[in-house]
Formats: sequence, structure tokens, C-alpha cells
Amino acid sequence: MQEKYILSIDQSTAGTKGLLFDAQGTLICRSDVSHRQIIDERGWVEHDAEEIYRNTIAAVKAVVEKAGIDKALIAGVGISNQRETAMAWDRETGKPVYNAIVWQCARGEAICKEIEAKGHASMVKKATGLHLSPYFSAAKLSWILQNVPGVQEKAQAGKLCMGTMDSWEVYKLTGGKSFKTDYSNASRTQMLNIFSLRWDEEICGLFGIDTGCLAELCDSDADYGETDFEGFLPRPIPICGVLGDSHGALFGQGCLQKGMIKTTYGTGSSVMMNIGKTPMLSKSGVVTSIAWSMGGQVDYVLEGNINYTGAVMKWIVEDLGLLSSPKEASQAAGAANGEDETYLVPAFTGLGAPYWDSEARAVIYGMTRTTGKNEIVKAAEECIAYQIADIVGVMSRESGITIDSLRVDGGATRDAYLMQFQSDILNIPVRVASVEELSGVGAAYTAGLSLGLYDQGIFERMTRRDYLPQMSEKTREKKRAGWQKAVSVVLSK
Repeated sequence: MQEKYILSIDQSTAGTKGLLFDAQGTLICRSDVSHRQIIDERGWVEHDAEEIYRNTIAAVKAVVEKAGIDKALIAGVGISNQRETAMAWDRETGKPVYNAIVWQCARGEAICKEIEAKGHASMVKKATGLHLSPYFSAAKLSWILQNVPGVQEKAQAGKLCMGTMDSWEVYKLTGGKSFKTDYSNASRTQMLNIFSLRWDEEICGLFGIDTGCLAELCDSDADYGETDFEGFLPRPIPICGVLGDSHGALFGQGCLQKGMIKTTYGTGSSVMMNIGKTPMLSKSGVVTSIAWSMGGQVDYVLEGNINYTGAVMKWIVEDLGLLSSPKEASQAAGAANGEDETYLVPAFTGLGAPYWDSEARAVIYGMTRTTGKNEIVKAAEECIAYQIADIVGVMSRESGITIDSLRVDGGATRDAYLMQFQSDILNIPVRVASVEELSGVGAAYTAGLSLGLYDQGIFERMTRRDYLPQMSEKTREKKRAGWQKAVSVVLSK
């Protein structure tokens, strides 16, 4: 019998990956295509959705051709995607009415403040599990409705699709036949009632959004239609796995049991903890979302999101010119003066969890005359770990669960300085997955399980490298106290 393959598309903030997995769930080939980051003088961030779709086709073609496999042996495809990024397009032509507004973009702040001023913030949190914030999709879509000429009329005429990047990819890949989203992505829009598992009419109304413009809600392992990637494959294959990227990473990491926790280090970072089949609402700055729904069974998570982690190192390289590549960061940080007490608080577009202050602004704090390039790089590295530690601490307190290890993935896990510091500041082992493309792994596993190509043993095959804490308690407490002092300087309230 000929071996079958699973294709996975990981549509992330920086680019789109095509990933190919064999019948044992092993990643055998990868291809990446980056897309433009459209940023204006106000710090508003957009993507060209049509460019992203073209890149999706290009990434798939590239990975299949690079692997040299028989295209006819690809059994199905899974999709993971950047979440909260939202867009609208014409239901009839399939043309976007505006660029996709990226999750980092806080342009919907005034819309959220208006809803809050009317006293609805608590209701939104209780239904959706999310703090009222421009970070999520609803305010971005509301901004499009309010500011792009002709869009409101399209919505009223039933000619508008509004959704997240997964629903756009599915729509385009199926030739407009399928307009669907999964519960993990829907739970990040601030429009899904996570208890009833339906679009919340009242909350959508607050944002001026007609639920008729939104995608059909589906399990993560549902049938999303078929695609042949614009005629590249000899026959259409099923799209049978869709997950938001962080949810895909949680699934790929095998965090299937209550209390298991992972962090994905990307442009930003998501810290996510499986809390089982019953949702609980946080009182301390993290949010509740849906991990996934598979076979009709929903798992919930606590999650904290950080706007700037990998993006901090990109700033260090591209804007400050302190390094020629992020790969140099580990060595530079290791060469810095260990006694230097410089902190970088990367609130370039505000602070996310657990602070939720969109008006906070970045600062380099605590410099002395001897602070140099390496010390600033060290502060940039360490701010990533501090932000993650803040969230892990909240999750442990809120859930009452003692966290015994942190599973991690993403490009920054190759940074030995950062991984060791993360373990030290948390005082628990940090477990680095042998594969860094965990979002795409989760989508592939979902599709493979849905098709019956994989079984649950797939999760046992992942190997890991462990970083163990080495820092003294006294040093840890001093460093964390210094971080909290630096954060207090930037908070606007």
C-alpha cells in the first residue's frame, strides 16, 4: 500500500508555511512565503488578504514540489491561522472590501470605549470569556463597517462576509462554496457565546455586526469542503482540520489534559492552559477561550496574549540595528553584564495580558552609564520571559493548579539564553519540542485524526529538550520585583 500524506497550511502573522507530514505524523518538508506588513504612521497594522491567499497557493506548490512526492497521495489538509486578524469581503465577487486588520492593531479602541461607557463590558466578558478590547476581531470588523464606504450597504443587502483568516482561506480554497470557521477561532472574535456555542446576537449588535455576515460555526475536525489548490492537485482533497494557531500548538504539544500548559513564541506569544470541559472566567487579566471542539466535545482554555515577543527582537535588529539577525541575540545577551538592571517593557502598542492597557507605551528602564548594546539586547530577551511568567502565575493562582512544567514551541525556542532564563524566572522545567512548527503540527494531526490516518499514539512521538531552573530564589525575586517596577512606570492607569 502506498504511503499517504497530510498537508498543513500555517497562515501566521509574518508569512504562510506549507508543511507536509507522512503517515506517521512526521514533518518531512516545509516551505515559507512571507507577506508585507502594512504599518502606517499611527501604528495601524494591516495585511493584504489576496496576497496571503496567493502565498498559500505558492507555499503548497513549493512544499509538494520540494518533497518530490506523488501529489495523488495527499489525503487531506489542515489549516492553522493567525487569530483575531479580521477582514470583510464581497460574498458574490470574493473580493476584500478592505485590507485585513491585524491582531496587533488597536484602531478599534474608541469603539470599545463607547461600548464600555454604556455599561456593557461586564456582559461581554461573561458571555465571551474575553475582556472588552480592540485586540479581538469584533472591534476591527466594526471599524470596517463604520469607516469603509459602501460596506454597511453590502452588509444590509446580505452581500458581505466577515471573518477571521481561517474563514477567508477556506472560502478561497473552496472557490467560495464554503464559508465556515471553527470554534477555536470563533472564540477569539469577541462575538461567540462560549457557553451556548453560538454567535451572540446581543454582543454582535453592540458592535453593529449582523450575524448573517458571519461564518458557519464548525468543529475543528469538521468537513470544510474540498480544494485542489487552483488545479495543482489531480483531484480535490478534503479540508478537515481548522484551528487558530495557538490552539493548534496546544493540540500538537499533546496538552490534552486539564492543567497542561504551553507557550508559543512567535511575533507575539500565546500562553494557553487546558482547563477541561467546563469554562471558568478569570478575574485577573487572562481570558477564557475554546481550545477546540472535536467530535462534538468542547475543551476550554485559559489564555494570556502578549503583543510583542519575537517582534521585540525584530525591532532590535531592523529598527535599532543592534544585531544583524535575531540568531545573534542569545550570544549577545550571554555576553552582557549579568548585574545590569536594565528592563525593556515592550508596550509599543499597549500591553496585553494580564494588564490590558492599550494606552501604555514602551520604555527602557534602569539604564546606567555602563549599559551598552549587549545589556539592551539582554533586556529585550528577558522581557519576553517576564511577560510569559506574569501570565503563568495568574493561571496557576486562578485555576488552583500547580504548574509543574511549561511546554514551548516557536522559532525563539532555539535561543538557549531565552529558554534558560524562562526556566529560571518560572522556577520550573521548560520543555522544548523537537519540532518548532507546532501550530501546523496541530492542524495536521487534526486532519489526520479526522481522516483516520492517525491515531492517539501520534502524540507520544514528540521528543523534547528540557531546560531546568538554575537561578537562586533570592536572585529570582529581585529580578521579578525589578520587572514589576518597570511595568508600573508604563501603565496609564
